[in-house]
Amino acid sequence: MSMIVNRRDLDFMFYEALGLEQVLQSERYSDYDRESLDAMFDLCQSIAEEEFLPCAGKLDANEPQFIDGAVETIPEVKQAISAFKEAGLCASGYDADIGGMQLPWMVDQALNGMFVCANNPIHIYLFLTQGVANMLNACGSDELKDKYLAPLVAGDWFGTMCLSEPQAGSSLADITTKAEPLADGSYKLTGTKMWISGGEQDLSDNIIHMVLAKVPGGPAGVRGISLFLVPKIRVNADGTLGERNNVALAGLNHKMGCRGATNTLLNFGEGGDSIGYLVGNENEGLANMFHMMNEARISVGMSAVMTALGGYLYSLDYARNRPQGRDLANKDPQLQQVMISEHADIKRMLMTQKAFVEGAQMLMYYSSQIIDQQKLSDDTQQNKRMGLLLDLLTPICKSWPSEYCLEANKLAIQVLGGYGYTREYPVERLYRDNRLNHIHEGTWGIQGLDILGRKVQMHDGAAVAILREEIQNTIDAAASHKALTGQWTKLEAALSQMEETVKIVAACEDKALALANATIFLDAAGHIVIAWMWLKQAIAASDGLANGSAADAAFYQGKLAATQFFFRYELPKACAGLALVSELDSTCYDLTAEQFLGA
Repeated sequence: MSMIVNRRDLDFMFYEALGLEQVLQSERYSDYDRESLDAMFDLCQSIAEEEFLPCAGKLDANEPQFIDGAVETIPEVKQAISAFKEAGLCASGYDADIGGMQLPWMVDQALNGMFVCANNPIHIYLFLTQGVANMLNACGSDELKDKYLAPLVAGDWFGTMCLSEPQAGSSLADITTKAEPLADGSYKLTGTKMWISGGEQDLSDNIIHMVLAKVPGGPAGVRGISLFLVPKIRVNADGTLGERNNVALAGLNHKMGCRGATNTLLNFGEGGDSIGYLVGNENEGLANMFHMMNEARISVGMSAVMTALGGYLYSLDYARNRPQGRDLANKDPQLQQVMISEHADIKRMLMTQKAFVEGAQMLMYYSSQIIDQQKLSDDTQQNKRMGLLLDLLTPICKSWPSEYCLEANKLAIQVLGGYGYTREYPVERLYRDNRLNHIHEGTWGIQGLDILGRKVQMHDGAAVAILREEIQNTIDAAASHKALTGQWTKLEAALSQMEETVKIVAACEDKALALANATIFLDAAGHIVIAWMWLKQAIAASDGLANGSAADAAFYQGKLAATQFFFRYELPKACAGLALVSELDSTCYDLTAEQFLGA
């Protein structure tokens, strides 16, 4: 049993629930078929299990050190990254025209997910670089792409995104990093950036920072933000490395989890000029950054899923092999002990993990499939339609797994009992690692404001209407399966309640009050979307039971049981949350700071 991937479930989601084979039949992805992808997954699983997984505990206990102004990392990290590079996997997330493997994005998410599950701190460097390269390819000039893109795609250079500042946090309107134009068209940057993952390391030849800054004289707030490419080491005209670019490491942030990936405070222009190059146009930095942010938010959700999968697989294996206690109906001490997987409350905790992890994983692959289908289609209207759906789903993709897959990690610890809280076992480390995803690429609260304040209202509610159409298609398919009647009727009712809640919020004249419970709405909407993902899986599992082999019966029955569990134990929570939002409840909104402890 692998501790980093469930290959049977991967096959089920790809080929039975989502129809990946139809994507593979396109000309764009004609280099791949099921057999070649299986071989690729075999390779990735092997490298992840042999190079990434064995050093995960050591890296957690021996995080990178700040020594003489530079970072030192244990040698196993570079060895693991070298194995990844030598297998050509750095190119997995790019199109062929820039030297990539041109994989379907859902496949790229799956193969990278194995490395996340095995050792997420190492993979953070790789996933950030992919986002930087794709953003540069989408927004950068030909000159910048010619100079910087190839080394990023090859994995010789790594990338970062530099948004936050100590005084601004998530409020990007308040950033103060300045970019002064120079005569040659470049810019001189001065300022400090905080919480920069991978901002300094000893793993790559260069680091390409994507930095948000303001050009003097530009508009106030976020409208005056521009995006700049700032290399750690300047690059000569012939592509060779030159002198350092005065990007100084001011310190490392020591986190509770993902301790093996550096998180930094960087000073630009402190000891000399930090030269940067405009990406796109001035004052369009935030829009350009979102080429990376939206991709990153789905990847963060996938990171949460895979980190939780590691805890689920480990706790399941432990429960199957840990004898303790006896059946409650017969406690005769002379009887042989049963495995704890036979106890009802352990089953509940394992099933909760399964429902959260596999439901969220299905959402990640479904959302990735939308991106793949957009690349295949010439239908402008359909692409716009599915783009609106993806816009609506993105805050859910990022936030729901970050909350509920973290809950799955918590339950994995509890399954192991006292052992789960010790560092002898990986489940407590996986919990700490996953905790980062809750704040990474935008907090839960920010995503809530995004979905309720903007996404459900945009284009007169078009995205919600499209969500209704897509869920209705699944409900119509489920209606032909008599055993799923209880599920699809509950989903239809919950979706109707969500639509009514959106109307009530939109009609509220006090916009601050209307958004006071935006996070509650996000949570409820996420539950509805995950219920939809489970209904999709239930349809495929029902078909599998009817047409598949007897050897797969337990697998399909487990899918149907997880669907029933989610609809009975979890979906009702969405209805309660939506009722609170619909009431425009002001309990928290009305609080003053003094009321928490007194004046």
